[in-house]
Amino acid sequence: MLDVCLLGTSGMMPLPGRWLTALMTRYNGSSLLIDCGEGTQITIREKGWSFHSIDTICFTHYHGDHISGLPGLLLSMGNADRVKPVTLIGPRGLERVVKSLRVIAPELPFELKFIELTGAEQTIKINGYEIKAFQVKHNVICYGYTILIRRGGRFFPEKALENQVPQKYWNRLQKGQTITDDDGKVFTPDMVIGPERKGIKLTYCTDSRPTKAIMENAKDSDLFICEGMYGEKERDSKAKEYKHMTFYEAAQLAKDAKVKELWLTHYSPSLVRPEEFIGETRKVFPNTKLGKDRKSVILEFDKNE
Repeated sequence: MLDVCLLGTSGMMPLPGRWLTALMTRYNGSSLLIDCGEGTQITIREKGWSFHSIDTICFTHYHGDHISGLPGLLLSMGNADRVKPVTLIGPRGLERVVKSLRVIAPELPFELKFIELTGAEQTIKINGYEIKAFQVKHNVICYGYTILIRRGGRFFPEKALENQVPQKYWNRLQKGQTITDDDGKVFTPDMVIGPERKGIKLTYCTDSRPTKAIMENAKDSDLFICEGMYGEKERDSKAKEYKHMTFYEAAQLAKDAKVKELWLTHYSPSLVRPEEFIGETRKVFPNTKLGKDRKSVILEFDKNE
């Protein structure tokens, strides 16, 4: 299962009860952040989670509302005697940007590892996560992220017996190993397990106009978290000018991508009451929900597979 918490939902500036952009996931003892806006540490603590297990931080882009909380978070992690490395993922220029921010956090007792994204799409496997970064359309280079937790095929003892696989190899084959016995006979995982089952898929995108890449990467997601900078329909031209999205554009992407659920986030500071616009948005995609700070869900594997 994948724990998901939307830590901050504000765009541009923090507001009372609405910190800047950040998302946190937890899986198999490993925690991941996407973006780290101002207030990220606070809302993690308010949620009752811990930053100790954060070992991967992804950045969509380098505007201040998406990365301004990083120096303080790194200092807190260092003051908690962390020694394990932290991997940072983001658009080209990541190492330079982080080193500049670390003028106020110069000494850390742990290593920072950098993965800089350079192409339109890139897949990274780390700590049980399969992270796919895909470029979106903002006024600077910006990426969305899909997080996929894969699920192997089901083990079938009868299949193993039919293929005359010795029982002593069953466990290793279930773990994906290929085995050659002393007689040179080869045993492969597909001799004991069925096809890969549906995993868990989460897609996160902020600061972009609607694009085909977003729709394609969000396709069939269990949860799609997407910016809804503006709920007012008269702000459509402003969304286009500043390369953001309205509630209705995000809902249309969710509909086209056939996702299970949409959470809106990254609200404009002028959007004081987003609930006023959710009714019209649900006419486009019924399972649209308003994101709010610390909104959480546990995404689980399909029990029927």
